[in-house]
Order: sequence, then C-alpha cells, then structure tokens
Amino acid sequence: MQLEIITPESKIFSGEATAVQFPGLDGSFQVLNNHAPIISALSAGTVKIDLDTVYKAPEKMNKNISVVNNGKELHVTIKGGVIEMQNNKIIVLAE
Repeated sequence: MQLEIITPESKIFSGEATAVQFPGLDGSFQVLNNHAPIISALSAGTVKIDLDTVYKAPEKMNKNISVVNNGKELHVTIKGGVIEMQNNKIIVLAE
C-alpha cells in the first residue's frame, strides 16, 4: 500500500509499506493492506512503518525519521496529526 507522511514544512516520506502502526488518541492501532477506509486523529508518538523493500536513506535525512531492522522498518516521530486510509493509500498529515 502507498504511504505518504506530510508536515506543514515538507513531505517526510513517500513509499510502499506492508503495515503501519499509528499512535491513536485512544491507543496505538495498525493498518494493513486492503484495510477498510478510515480517518483517525493521531496523538504524539511514533509511526512504525514496515517497508516493502529496503529503505535507502537520503544523504540529508529528516531528524524525525530513524531506520531500523536493516532498513526494512522506519520510525517517524510525530507530535500529532490525522490519517486517512482509502483504496490502499494512506495519507498522514502530521505535526
């Protein structure tokens, strides 16, 4: 599924993911491929992204992103935001 994480300053990440875990207002939740459409508010925390392929970090990487598990997983720190999932595309508007 396609994932985009966007902040007011820039697009932090765009790519294919197999699973994404979010810090929801009432606790964390996970979205998998072919998930039903959803819109949800996010609290401060870490978005954990399981990637489809190994992530090749750009030379100047955003300070809110950390690469783990040999590039197969990303952790993105956010201060809050909103997620929309529809037709296997996730858009995160994050602070």
